[in-house]
Amino acid sequence: MPTKQFDAEDFEAFLRLLPAEVGGCALRHVLDVRHASFDTPDYLALARRYRCVTVYTDSENFPSIADAEGDFAYLRLMRCQSGIATGYAAAELDRWAEGAQAWSSGSRPREAFVYFINGAKERAPAAALALLVRLGHPSSKPPSA
Repeated sequence: MPTKQFDAEDFEAFLRLLPAEVGGCALRHVLDVRHASFDTPDYLALARRYRCVTVYTDSENFPSIADAEGDFAYLRLMRCQSGIATGYAAAELDRWAEGAQAWSSGSRPREAFVYFINGAKERAPAAALALLVRLGHPSSKPPSA
């Protein structure tokens, strides 16, 4: 909830409940925190201790908490614009592609999951395709519009 404030004891009680696996399948957990009080080293320390990754968002309404130490990166891009065929301006998509490439290469490569989940839902598929083109995905084709 956007109104739920960070309380270390309460939050750790929740994290203790997260299963490491289900039916022999290992799980990875992503935390989508919405209150600014989570933007603290204490929160990140707890998330890391329980091997949880924090959603990084480009929303102005929620905290954007970057964690370079996470096991993987999870981005929720929420600023698609209906008036742009690909949802984002080309320069913005270029920056997100550069970021995804940086997270998935270098001395500590990690998987980077990028989702376009936003109010301009009709533009999310075109935004995802445009990002895939920038990343050189072999089966992607540039959006026609």
